[in-house]
Amino acid sequence: MSQELVQAVLAVTKQKGVAPEIIFDSLEVALLQAYRKEVGANQEAYIYFNRETGDYKVLAKKTVVDTPENEEVEIALADARQLDKRMEIGDIIEVNVTPKNFGRSAAHTAKQLLIQRLKEAERNIVYDEYSSREGDILTGLVERIEGRNVFINLGKTEAILPISEQIPSESYAVGDRIKCYIVEVKKTTKGPQIMISRTHPGLLKRLFELEVPEIAEGTVELKSVAREPGMRSKIAVVSREEEVDAVGACVGPKGQRVQNIVDELNGEKIDIVKWDEDPAVYIANALSPAKVVSVVARDEEKTSSVVVPDYQLSLAIGKAGQNARLAAKLTNWKIDIKSETQAAEAGEYVESDDMISLDAFGDED
Repeated sequence: MSQELVQAVLAVTKQKGVAPEIIFDSLEVALLQAYRKEVGANQEAYIYFNRETGDYKVLAKKTVVDTPENEEVEIALADARQLDKRMEIGDIIEVNVTPKNFGRSAAHTAKQLLIQRLKEAERNIVYDEYSSREGDILTGLVERIEGRNVFINLGKTEAILPISEQIPSESYAVGDRIKCYIVEVKKTTKGPQIMISRTHPGLLKRLFELEVPEIAEGTVELKSVAREPGMRSKIAVVSREEEVDAVGACVGPKGQRVQNIVDELNGEKIDIVKWDEDPAVYIANALSPAKVVSVVARDEEKTSSVVVPDYQLSLAIGKAGQNARLAAKLTNWKIDIKSETQAAEAGEYVESDDMISLDAFGDED
């Protein structure tokens, strides 16, 4: 070991982004392991390693006695005084027990352990970096496709996009650059396993945070997200400042902000609605773009009855019930929708204290 080794360690740690202490500690462990394989090795010995010069030696503590019975742990007084004239019977002294020709075997063992520890350290760094980003989005390149799983190159490592987290209408090709949501990061023996998603509602939320400065700054709050990935989504937003239009901020000038997100999600339609603390008003907003005549909200059951104009019934329900289903997910309320004619025939279209009329919603589109 020498100064050249120290410089090599520092160069490697800088290149790999690993703390030098990790490598130096590993060197000490490797040297000790190599020593303990030697015939007659003192199992209580330890390594002294100079991290500035690279010099090392194996030391063992021995008790000073008249006549040693066990030379692994005892040393004769005469021999001890050759090392330190102040030694007396019963004192403890550190003795250099480094074997002759120890360097070659030590170097081999140290090399193997260092390679192992360096890989472990790199894996831990990657794990720490990405585990702290769970719930965030990242951009990566499609590296390969195995079966129906897509592997995304993140630079330092790769992530897996399983079939269950892929948008059904999307196809992927090697070299594609895509944004994904980090669902989970696991530590495994082969390194960190990063699970990502293109379908998670959190992806839509993070995309709006990136695209809309008012959300990033906290002026506009994104209260809820409901998605049917690849088809349609709804988000509910509210402004914390009266002069700021939450929906308008998310739509952006000429609709550019929301269009950028639609493009990122390959055409997924996005409805942006205004959140309201009044459940009835919120439910009516959530059914946009359909017009609503009235809403009766029952807080205890978290259920609501909605009446819409006859010509708006199919729009309110949506294709295969999609609009109503997304509105229910967005508000976390059960929503029963009837046309004015159906409500009248059922005798349900009556005035009540819980009813919110069309006038409450104005003439917004």
